[in-house]
Amino acid sequence: MVNITSLSEDDYYTELVTRNRGVINDAQQEALRTATVLIAGCGSVGGAAVQPLARMGVRRFLVADSGLYELNNLNRQHATVDDIDRNKAEVAAERILAVNPYAQVKVYADGVTEDNAAELAAACQVIVDGVDVTTMSGLRAKFALHKAAASRQLPLVTGWDMAGGLYAQYFDYRKVTRPFDGAITAPDLDRLSIWELIFRLLPLRRIPADMLAELNANISRPGYSVPQVVYAAMLFGAVASHMVAKVLAGEEIRDEIRLDIHQAARPTADRLVTVLRWPREAVRLRLALRECQSREAPRRR
Repeated sequence: MVNITSLSEDDYYTELVTRNRGVINDAQQEALRTATVLIAGCGSVGGAAVQPLARMGVRRFLVADSGLYELNNLNRQHATVDDIDRNKAEVAAERILAVNPYAQVKVYADGVTEDNAAELAAACQVIVDGVDVTTMSGLRAKFALHKAAASRQLPLVTGWDMAGGLYAQYFDYRKVTRPFDGAITAPDLDRLSIWELIFRLLPLRRIPADMLAELNANISRPGYSVPQVVYAAMLFGAVASHMVAKVLAGEEIRDEIRLDIHQAARPTADRLVTVLRWPREAVRLRLALRECQSREAPRRR
């Protein structure tokens, strides 16, 4: 048994990542060891990437989130009852240091803002974007983060957990020049509703059929909260940590990755039914969104 207290920082790191060998190549491991990673938003998807990245060998982190843990977060986020009412970024820092006590973690308990996005982007080599999109302030912060990433020419990984699925996006702002590759612009933030903005950022074709059905039944309800479950959020931690390792090592990755646990687990006949159901649900959602927009239009004038 290794005596942890007797290990130097270098020896601790070597032992920590020794079982990575054969899966994570030397270039990736060195890139993880030397890079600073910004995790912007430490809730569902962002929080799911915290421990995987620490366990893979990232040693320097910036973690940003203004939110406090609530009881309803415990169904999917990496927190316990002892963490309720605590800042998510501060808890994320503790989780990192519990894996690697030599890690360097800077906490931004005010989260990502339009004022600090440039500062955050200037201090890292890659961004994991888990900024919440359920509020207009969150969308503005997310836009500011992507704008800063584009200005600094940084790679950025983000994701959406939906029903049993995960849709991950990679924006290589060393090549892409506009935030979200132009899907939304700064003026859009002043003239479009939250749902309109979300469905510009999230391609409809990437939403699972069961998530479409859920949205169709509830999207017009005031105060509606989209359901999220642990296994979909955890998928992002797995996918994002792999993407970050490859990107930092200079390797190419796909711009989109889609995984669906529900569909993968269904019998063949049920999978086919779900595939055939998708176009109908997509049409219904387009109509529902059009109706929502027509109701909101007079209030935005």
